[in-house]
Amino acid sequence: GASLPGISPSNTYQCGDGRYVAIAGNGDGIFRRLMHAIGRDDLADDPELAHNDGRVRRNDELDAAISAWSAGHDMDHVLATLQAADVPCGPIYTAADIVRDPHFRARDMIERHALPDGKPIDLPGIVPKLAETPGATRWLGPALGEHTAQVLASVGIDAAALAGLRERGVV
Repeated sequence: GASLPGISPSNTYQCGDGRYVAIAGNGDGIFRRLMHAIGRDDLADDPELAHNDGRVRRNDELDAAISAWSAGHDMDHVLATLQAADVPCGPIYTAADIVRDPHFRARDMIERHALPDGKPIDLPGIVPKLAETPGATRWLGPALGEHTAQVLASVGIDAAALAGLRERGVV
């Protein structure tokens, strides 16, 4: 996980649909709201857990309780429940999630380009986004094999001679 040692509970938790969510229930009031939201009033009302030092001592127990709850729900349900309870949380994105997210596109973090054959390709945008020099992808890179002769020559191999050996089945 991605726990913060000495700050409890704060970690990433797997949901029932296999996706992950980050939950930061480490403030005293936030912790109580989190525990009520996941149906663990016993933990919310436990005086030993009222402050961070007590929660740190029982961090494994708290992580297990949150993990058990999140594992029983898909990520959308987990996020909706915690957001309704004002508990800081957020999805852990996969690359596919990032590409689908409209906010990433709106901030030009996913750039659409065209390959030499015209096929579209999405590439990551440039970061950071600076006002005067925002950056841009100017070149998609060489075609396959475009620099083979130069690379081989740099290590003392004659590309034409190598091609001739290949044609004769020697290499």
